[in-house]
Amino acid sequence: MSATDAAAAFPYAVHLDIKFGALDLIDVPSLVEACTDQWYNQTLCKVNDSVVRLGVMQGEYHWHKHDDDDEFFFVLSGTFIIDLEGRSVALSPRQGFVVPKGVIHRTRAQEKAVILMVETAKPVGDGNIA
Repeated sequence: MSATDAAAAFPYAVHLDIKFGALDLIDVPSLVEACTDQWYNQTLCKVNDSVVRLGVMQGEYHWHKHDDDDEFFFVLSGTFIIDLEGRSVALSPRQGFVVPKGVIHRTRAQEKAVILMVETAKPVGDGNIA
């Protein structure tokens, strides 16, 4: 399945705009409560050359990799699973995991999970599809 087919089969709501500036209060629980999408990703803020994104997710994302960037996931609530070639890592609240650049992976959550992601400040979803 191509990236286009995967995106068409599952409605990803990805917002690349930076929602908060320096010195702004970021109220994550209010953002989560207002979320109506099944797979929601919003860039919260920029920190140096990276961005922090909020993910409210249920379902699965397509297999992909990022050739030039590591990706950090930190779970706030729910269980978030990162599938790698040959193994899966299940993260519980207050647990984090780094997927190194070049590693093919897929993320999923059987029930709603809320996560934070940290990665280089450039558009999300531009990873090469495996």
